Amino acid sequence: MKKFLVIGNPIDHSLSPKLHNYWFKKYNINAIYGKLETNDTDLAELCENVRDGRLNGINVTVPFKKSIMPYVDVLSDHSLRTKSVNTISLENGKLIGHNTDIDGFELSIKKINFDVTNKSIVILGAGGVVPSIIYALQRMNVSNIFISNRTKEKAEELKKIFDDLKILDWGELTDFDMIINATSIGLKENDNFSFDLTKTKKNKFFYDVIYAPYKTNFFNIGNEKDNIYENGLKMFLYQAQKAFYIWHNIEPEINNEVIEFVKN
Repeated sequence: MKKFLVIGNPIDHSLSPKLHNYWFKKYNINAIYGKLETNDTDLAELCENVRDGRLNGINVTVPFKKSIMPYVDVLSDHSLRTKSVNTISLENGKLIGHNTDIDGFELSIKKINFDVTNKSIVILGAGGVVPSIIYALQRMNVSNIFISNRTKEKAEELKKIFDDLKILDWGELTDFDMIINATSIGLKENDNFSFDLTKTKKNKFFYDVIYAPYKTNFFNIGNEKDNIYENGLKMFLYQAQKAFYIWHNIEPEINNEVIEFVKN
């Protein structure tokens, strides 16, 4: 039986095992997928477990998407560009670090027919998935990307990778067409932003990377005043679809049945 893991800290909220095990059953794959709360000191051993066959693949989530990089042999083009790895496979004896978050984000936007071309985007947060979102937005030809993070130094580190990035102080807002919550604010029930997002104009696109819980404080703000709201569920599904293809050479179908299964 093949064995796969998603690693992160925290990890309890991850729905990856539920989704991948559903697909294993659907496509008659003899495999099991679990989750493991991980520390930095575990990364080398986990990668060696893939190399020697005790594991067949790993998904990587916050906060290890960058720190896992030294333990793989080859980085995909997307991983090199974003300095971020979320999927690890073994190919011809070498550990490959992939980034499927880029495709996941792009597809989640395109599937709702929202055109970001020449739009101004504000991103809240500078953590694990943000380089992938920035890179995807650039590929989709946005006009401006602003980033705001509670620790400004982390935003400035991203500017070293993406030099046309514009940095805002935490709590500072500029006019935007789309705002993305890429922070962990919302994972806990009583999480709130320390500044007021309710004064934004109408007809904005609020995108929350968090997918569990479905309704967050960001949802409550973005789901008002004729705005568009989308949470991270479809991004999660499409990045998982790409990882599944890397491991099994099968691109599983994503339909309403899958979406409802994961949500419920």
